[in-house]
Amino acid sequence: MTDIDQNTLGAIDAEGDTVWTEQTSWLDRVPRAIQMLFVFVVFIALWDMVTRFGFVSRIILPTPWETGNDLIFVGRNLVTGGYMLAALWITLQEVFYGFLLALAIGFSLGVIVGETAFGERAIMPYLVAIDTMPKVAFAPLFVAWLGFDIDSKVALAAFIATFPIIVGTAAGLHAADTNSRNLFKTMGASRWQTLTKMKLPMALPQIFTGLKIASVGVMAGAITGEFLGGGKGFGELIRTAASQLNTPRVFSLILYLSVVGLGLFALVSWLQGRVVFWQKNRLSSSSE
Repeated sequence: MTDIDQNTLGAIDAEGDTVWTEQTSWLDRVPRAIQMLFVFVVFIALWDMVTRFGFVSRIILPTPWETGNDLIFVGRNLVTGGYMLAALWITLQEVFYGFLLALAIGFSLGVIVGETAFGERAIMPYLVAIDTMPKVAFAPLFVAWLGFDIDSKVALAAFIATFPIIVGTAAGLHAADTNSRNLFKTMGASRWQTLTKMKLPMALPQIFTGLKIASVGVMAGAITGEFLGGGKGFGELIRTAASQLNTPRVFSLILYLSVVGLGLFALVSWLQGRVVFWQKNRLSSSSE
């Protein structure tokens, strides 16, 4: 090896990994909190400009400041234990029970579809056909079957949230590689042992992906059920405020519901970090 080659290798070794480091833009190096704050400020400024210059009537779109004042009013009512807290508690029950029901049904059907040829060939086509139907149209049916109480809202919430869990579970079970399957087969593992010891642990990332999607859909299902089937939750408060053209109240109630939805999504993400601890969370790492 010549002296030039040795010097070249020495220069590469001295630089280390920086030779192959991907260059990131200055925007990507800005902390996540500052990026989110910037987007929020721009959004509020555009919203205020649209209402201030009369592009949209305030009856239809309230100003940010009117919405902010109503957010404070609703927050005080919730903190003091007013009627809105009772309505929120009803909606939380619908979301919680609907999510648990969707988890039980979705995981069971997902295992059947992902583990058996019968489930994949005979059951999955019907599940896909049901999922393509407009789910809102089922709300009157659930009310007719289960009444105007909380049961019909729970059923609709679970109905909307079940399919993502089925798909996530089935896809996760199919994700097991051939080498792992052959290894368990060589070791004489039973079908149950292969499922519980190998397939399900490998399927957990995709199962949690389905749970995250379901955590968003279950809220929409509960509120839709209250819109179309009566009720005493936050959906009924939104419907009443909309009928009175109280758009600041509608916006503030929706924002509080979004906080509940974000909380459920964050809970599922936290559980994923605890259970699927070997999976690197790109979102959490990018926020550091």
